[in-house]
Amino acid sequence: MNRKLLTILLISFAIAGGCAFLVYRIVGARISAARPVVITRVVAAANDIKLGTVLSATDLTTSEIQGPLPKGAILKPEEAIGRGVISDLSQGEPILESRLAPQGSGGGLAATIPQGMRACAVKVDQVVGVAGFVTPGMRVDVLVSGVPPGAETNTQGTETKTILQNIAVLSAGTDIQKDAEGKPQQVQVVNLLVTPEQAQTLSLASTELRIQLVLRNPLDTKISTVSGTAMGQMFGEPGAAKPTGVRRAPKAAPKVFTIEVINGTKTSEEKFKSPEAKQ
Repeated sequence: MNRKLLTILLISFAIAGGCAFLVYRIVGARISAARPVVITRVVAAANDIKLGTVLSATDLTTSEIQGPLPKGAILKPEEAIGRGVISDLSQGEPILESRLAPQGSGGGLAATIPQGMRACAVKVDQVVGVAGFVTPGMRVDVLVSGVPPGAETNTQGTETKTILQNIAVLSAGTDIQKDAEGKPQQVQVVNLLVTPEQAQTLSLASTELRIQLVLRNPLDTKISTVSGTAMGQMFGEPGAAKPTGVRRAPKAAPKVFTIEVINGTKTSEEKFKSPEAKQ
């Protein structure tokens, strides 16, 4: 085949392919423009709504969403009225099922408790109460201090032990919201989000021991193995072993030998300790 003819054919195929692609794009764009866009009206927040609020008709409005709906979007206002908000909502934000408490659970603190969890109140002193971490959403460890059972055999004194780790602060006092500046408030009670088993542990500790809360990084979720610390360890030698409650047997009294000495008509006695006793 003539090389010139082959070149002409290749150029023709390239031009034809380019024209076909251009026509495809133009026709596809017109078809897309002619296709109707699905617009759905969903329930949205009429204003900023705080956690724990029970929704009323004045808190709700509607907004339009094009295309697929977010999962759990609410289409009718009556499905949201009377339900508690479990996380803050911004004005104009679509309200989702996952942001509301179940129907009939009300609002306030109870509505923010996940299923299977409990809110356990812990009494704190004023030092802990204004230390900077009794704001909702923070994470704490729970320490207890006291004299363990068997105090008559305990020579180490008061002990401190970590009983719970990575516990969420649900509320400070009766407030489940941070203040405008996010500062701590002076409170006497902190509500912690715990499991039923952890609630039992906290309840027992609050009646018999002194409770201390320590702040932790919310991103640090690692549960560490922490051994208790006793007063005797702090003032004694580092690494001193804890008492086991076993008393050492008292040392046996040293043996004493008696020798009778006769000197003429006089008689006397001399006592000597055994060589082991002298050592």
